[in-house]
Amino acid sequence: MTDSLLLGLDIGASVSRALVADADGRRLGEGRAAGGNPSGRPVDQALSAIADALRAALSGVDPRQVRGAVVGLAGVGRLQEPDVAERFARMWRSVGLTCPCGLVADAAVAFAAGSPASAVTLLLAGTGATAAEIAERRPRTVADAHGWLLGDLGSGFWVGREAVRAVLACLEGRAPETPLARRVLAELLGAEHVTPGRDAVNSVINAVRRDAPVDLARFARTVSNAAENGDPVACDIVARAAGHLIDTASLVRPDTASADPLVLAGGMLINDGPVSAAVRDAVARRWPSAPVSVARDGAAGAAWLAALEHADLTCSAEELHARLLPEPN
Repeated sequence: MTDSLLLGLDIGASVSRALVADADGRRLGEGRAAGGNPSGRPVDQALSAIADALRAALSGVDPRQVRGAVVGLAGVGRLQEPDVAERFARMWRSVGLTCPCGLVADAAVAFAAGSPASAVTLLLAGTGATAAEIAERRPRTVADAHGWLLGDLGSGFWVGREAVRAVLACLEGRAPETPLARRVLAELLGAEHVTPGRDAVNSVINAVRRDAPVDLARFARTVSNAAENGDPVACDIVARAAGHLIDTASLVRPDTASADPLVLAGGMLINDGPVSAAVRDAVARRWPSAPVSVARDGAAGAAWLAALEHADLTCSAEELHARLLPEPN
C-alpha cells in the first residue's frame, strides 16, 4: 500500500458515499450516509450526512495521509457560496482532513464511474437528471441539470411528482382511479380509498409538504411497480420519463452515428425497471454504434479522478480504473 491516499465523495440527494483508496487502486475504507446535497436539504442536515459518510470511510486510516479528494454533486455552485463553503470547510477539518478538495459536477463523477475513456456521453437519472458530453474527462456540454424546481425531466423526482399529480387528478374528478393512485394514497395518507373532493386534495398536499421536495423521488419505485403490473397511468409516466431522458441525451449527442461510449448513471437507469428498460431500448435504436456501460460507484469514480490529479500513478489510468471499479461477476 502506498503512503498517500485518495478520497472520492459522491453526494446525492438520497445517498452520500465516500471511498478512501491508495494509488494502487486498493479500497481502504467506505462510508455511506443519507443524502447530503445542500441544494435540496438544510445545509446543517446536509453537512452532517456528508460528515457521517466521511467518518465511516476514514475510520481505518489516518486522514492526514489523504493527499487529494474529489467531491461530486449536482448543483455544485451551492457548495461554493461563501457561507456554505465556510461551513463545509469546517466540517472537512472536523473529520481530520487537511488535503485539497476539488468540487465537480455530478456528471463528472458519474462518467468516471462508468468509463475511463476521455470522450463519453453521460445520461444520468437519479433523484435529478442530466446529460453531458465529456471531453478530455471533463463535461463540455451539459443539458438539463436544472434542479427539481425547474427541470430534471425524467428523474426520480419527476416520476414521483407525476404520480402525486395523477392522484390529485383522481381526487378532483379529472381522471379515473387506478391502482397507482391507491398505492400512492396509502403511502401518503395510510388509506387506499378516500372521499374525493377538496378535503382529500388538501390532505395530499399537506402530506407532501411535510417532507423535503426531493423526497417525492420515493414514489418512483411505486410507479415502476405499478407499470410492471400494467397500470395505464404508471405506464404513461414511464414512457414520458424515458422520452424526456432520450431528448435530453440528444441535446449533447445529436450524432446518431457516433461510436463514443455512452454511460448510464443514477438509480433510475442502472437498476432494473421499466424506465431503465425503455431508455436502453431507445438508446439502442438512436445510437446503434455506441457501446453502453453503467456507472457502478460514484465515490470510486471520484477517487479515480482524485488519483489522476494528485497521485503518482504506478499503473495506467485505465488499469487503475479497472482496479477501483471492477466489472461485476
